[in-house]
Amino acid sequence: MKDYQPNSHRSKEEASKEKKIEKVVNGKVKTRKNEGRKLANMFISEDAGNIKSYVVLDVLVPAIKKAIADIVTGGIDMLFYDGGKGNSRNRSGSKVSYRSYYDDRREEYGSEYGRKKKDKNKKDKNKKEQPEGIQAEGTFIGHPKGFGFVEIEGQDEDIFIPESDTGTAMHQDKVRIIIRNDKKEGKRQEGVVVKVLERGMPEIVGTYQLNRDFGFVISDNPKFSKDIFIPRKEAAGIKNGDKVIVVITDYGSGNKNPEGKIKENLGNIRTPGTDILAIVKSFGIPSEFPEKVMKQAQRVPDHVLDADRDGRLDLRHLQTVTIDGEDAKDLDDAISLTKEGDIYHLGVHIADVSNYVQYNSALDREALKRGTSVYLADRVVPMLPERLSNGICSLNQGEDRLALSCLMDINEKGKVVSHQIAETVINVNERMCYTDVKNILEDTDEEAKKRYDALIPMFFMMKELSGILRNSRHHRGSIDFDFPESKIILNAAGKAIDVKPYEANVATKIIEDFMLMANETVAQEYCTEEIPFVYRTHDNPDPEKVESLLTLLHNQGVKIQKAKEEITPKEIQQIIESIEGLPNEAMISRLVLRSMKQAKYTTECSGHFGLAAKYYCHFTSPIRRYPDLQIHRIIKDNLRGRLMREGRTEHYAEILD
Repeated sequence: MKDYQPNSHRSKEEASKEKKIEKVVNGKVKTRKNEGRKLANMFISEDAGNIKSYVVLDVLVPAIKKAIADIVTGGIDMLFYDGGKGNSRNRSGSKVSYRSYYDDRREEYGSEYGRKKKDKNKKDKNKKEQPEGIQAEGTFIGHPKGFGFVEIEGQDEDIFIPESDTGTAMHQDKVRIIIRNDKKEGKRQEGVVVKVLERGMPEIVGTYQLNRDFGFVISDNPKFSKDIFIPRKEAAGIKNGDKVIVVITDYGSGNKNPEGKIKENLGNIRTPGTDILAIVKSFGIPSEFPEKVMKQAQRVPDHVLDADRDGRLDLRHLQTVTIDGEDAKDLDDAISLTKEGDIYHLGVHIADVSNYVQYNSALDREALKRGTSVYLADRVVPMLPERLSNGICSLNQGEDRLALSCLMDINEKGKVVSHQIAETVINVNERMCYTDVKNILEDTDEEAKKRYDALIPMFFMMKELSGILRNSRHHRGSIDFDFPESKIILNAAGKAIDVKPYEANVATKIIEDFMLMANETVAQEYCTEEIPFVYRTHDNPDPEKVESLLTLLHNQGVKIQKAKEEITPKEIQQIIESIEGLPNEAMISRLVLRSMKQAKYTTECSGHFGLAAKYYCHFTSPIRRYPDLQIHRIIKDNLRGRLMREGRTEHYAEILD
């Protein structure tokens, strides 16, 4: 153990104090309880800020630790946190003095000193004048460094909130702010949080860290920047390193951490699967279906009833396949393709989920609540119970299934010359995977070629049409960001053992091209007829962001000129193509992507900038996306003539708004 060395630059009085400490720390005298308490009081007195001049944590003798623990109940580890540098730091890096931490904890145990000190702090805060500016309300978005931003509905640019002006606001809180009038040129508008209107995260998922008489939970979400103090009595049975869910009981203040109690222990962080479960809980993803939903799912038939076939187009004679990943179980799209002369007859057949999930039923309300299925490294959290998503709604090989089909006639230029959307019955001939289709088309797997010999002509026709459609989209200016994707490989115990690249290939491109074509065709029909509908839209980029991007590109040696005031998809496409192969290609591609707006669901058919498409919707995934399920209902009501006759148009206009 390294001996304590006194500071040679101190006064005689200070040197005297140091000698006493030196004797105790180096074990030269036996410390009596009273002497220990006296030393402890000295540590947490006005000299606490200079504690680095007295002692280093790892040489404190147990007597002093016990004496200080007696005075600051549960506070010794926080007192000397940060290696005895005189200040603790919260996760944002802000210093928290020992005195302020000591005051907060002593108030908890009834100290008049702590209470008076806190009252004084409150009065000082109340004296702080509010800045002049406009009041607004929005959602606070935290940052790991302690500052944050407030997103205001209908406003493109959020408001920057310095750390000193966040008050007690935390990530996802609804807050009232004052937007400062003194905006500086070239900088974001700043604001001050004046009131928290509603707490956005009453529960936090994080890792428990045990100290001597208390613990802290460090949030998994870095935007929740403060650690949560957990009294020992609220953490019975919790071990160091456990993943837990915490209910916040006190949101704290500037110098005092939030406080909470453990609601649920998810298991130790080293246990396989705990990290995934923590992610599920962090995002509030419901992992189990309510009993009422499961009972309704059990009543759904596991085969197509004769009554459900009535009035449907029977397409079971068509050669039809699904092409998906090897481990996919919810198969919601199938493909058929034939050719007559110069016309391709492409059928995109989508599972008719709406036949089994009735509007406003328990199944429907739960699907709406979930919104989508969630795909994680070791599991899928489905939007619908597995009896539906992997059973009657999945287009499984050799089984009759109900579908909503988009049947398109496409010429050799990639233009849809006619189409029909119909309720159908189909039967899939083969459940194909991307790898087998790719190997067949690239002539690298003789076994696959023999097994699927009857389907090979259709696969080559698919490749041919896919190329035509892709070239057509490219010609009009569709933007193709070729970012690499990865797949995490797990062993039998659920532990990650490898990360492999997930590359697009000829088979994945076939499915992508055909699904895009169906989505555009359906959207065009319903936009033209002005029927209430849900579109997937992507607005033009913000002009200011585009100008900043073009300036940066010029500095990087990429010369791009806009023909008009607003940039076009074709010009963005030219940027992507001009940087191909450059060392900074990945960086510039991401900057281009960040300059664009996010796609969203709307009831207005305003087009899709990224695809350079005038019409676009999501039609092809009703098993795992609720918007697709909703437009299937609209399409079926339209096909059956119920929209106008039964006043369903007004109904959809109302619920979609």
